[in-house]
Amino acid sequence: MNKLVYLAGPIVNCTYDDCTSWREYSVRELATYGITGLSPMMAKEFLKEHQKLTDRISSHVLASDSGIVARDMWDVRRSDAILFNLFEAQKVSIGTMIEYGWASAFNKPIVTIIEKKGNVHEHLMVRRLSGFRVETLEEGLAVVRALFAY
Repeated sequence: MNKLVYLAGPIVNCTYDDCTSWREYSVRELATYGITGLSPMMAKEFLKEHQKLTDRISSHVLASDSGIVARDMWDVRRSDAILFNLFEAQKVSIGTMIEYGWASAFNKPIVTIIEKKGNVHEHLMVRRLSGFRVETLEEGLAVVRALFAY
């Protein structure tokens, strides 16, 4: 049985590399344990040419309003756990916050990577919905691996 983990985190106002580097690393690391990381950036290489990503950057069907929502919701729904990387976020990510709601509604374990203090996402909802709160990507990946260590 394939174990799936959705890799959530801010995209708007980030560079393509900021959005993809931690996700690509996570996908590689998780794969060594038989866990598949699902990235909202997969198959979106066409966004590389943009300096900063926005929510209206491309007319491509995968980057359209309905395309983003449909695939991201489907990926959250079919995942076994959700890894949220909020570390060093500069602006609240509305899309990521909606993904917290989906993850909770779909009864998914939530692992949140966030600073101890000062993150723009610091909010009672994020604190309450996070089953696991850590400060580094490595810690987040370790928690995900532990969730599937049965």
